Amino acid sequence: MLDIEIQPADDSQKRPKPEDENKLVFGTVFSDHMFIMNYDEGKGWHSARIVPYHPLSLDPATMVLHYGQGIFEGLKAYRCHDGRVNLFRPGKNWERFNRSARRMCMPEIDPDFQTHALEQLLRLDVDWIPKKKGTSLYIRPTMLATEAALGVRPAKQYVYYIITSPVGPYYPEGFNPVKIYVTDKYVRAVRGGVGEAKTLGNYAASLYAAEEAKKKGYTQVLWLDGVERRYVEEVGTMNIFFRIGDELITPPLTGSILPGITRDSVIHLAKHWGIPVHERPITIGEVIEKAKTGELKECFGTGTAAVISPVGELYYKGETCVINNGTVGEWSKRFYDEIVGIQYGEKNDPFGWIHQVPIN
Repeated sequence: MLDIEIQPADDSQKRPKPEDENKLVFGTVFSDHMFIMNYDEGKGWHSARIVPYHPLSLDPATMVLHYGQGIFEGLKAYRCHDGRVNLFRPGKNWERFNRSARRMCMPEIDPDFQTHALEQLLRLDVDWIPKKKGTSLYIRPTMLATEAALGVRPAKQYVYYIITSPVGPYYPEGFNPVKIYVTDKYVRAVRGGVGEAKTLGNYAASLYAAEEAKKKGYTQVLWLDGVERRYVEEVGTMNIFFRIGDELITPPLTGSILPGITRDSVIHLAKHWGIPVHERPITIGEVIEKAKTGELKECFGTGTAAVISPVGELYYKGETCVINNGTVGEWSKRFYDEIVGIQYGEKNDPFGWIHQVPIN
């Protein structure tokens, strides 16, 4: 395992901490330090270090700027009431990170080393982890192609870094149902593409439709498949679930959907509780029909940032579909309470999902 050089920030390099944890917003303030290391073809990963947070210097010909070879992850550190610091299923993040790396022709990183590097960073910036329930320290591991060259091919040099940001709830308005706009005009990804990788272009491709949706008063976009534009895939930053009758349904992972860690956790919990759960194709037509008959009892999104996001309204082709009278559903609340309870160490962890960070 690589040695990590630690260069603590001096007083002039330290950043102002937010004073009011009730006013934390998502992803605008960053902590004092960052982890960073470099990769060169033939040499591998090297120069692992924790340094004061600082801008990156990139050559104008840096390949990520031209060909999009970049991936990232998102996870959180949670402060428990007794001071412990928890990570939630970090091994799944490293597994997905390396899967994204393979798809984008980028070098993989040993998962144990990723955990070790993150622990070192969290130890140094432990005071940045907020204490209020519902807040957390958001963690953004990122890899970029840094070779300065033009020509479409995998780069020979990369940088990997981790930055962290104290955050409040993803939706400041609270755990309330959101309104989702269903688009069949634009697509996010197709099977055989890079939809299952957490790579930069997927998010850039989603922006135009998302802006259109926001102008019409909707929080996010629900994407349909890229071929027939009938089958439900995922929301902009979340996977999607439907409670039809007393069964839970979510689209299958067929290569165009990001394999969410919260998605996987909900499936595990549903099976553990004896809730029938099915990963199967579902058309938007079926969703609308079941809503009209009252069989669609709940709809919710899942993701690291929001955990569970109840959906109270869908808009599709000029038709508004209200779900559960626009209120939070029973299952949505149950999944949210259970996952958040496990994350903050308040509930039993029967699956061994929690990784406790050794702070001292």
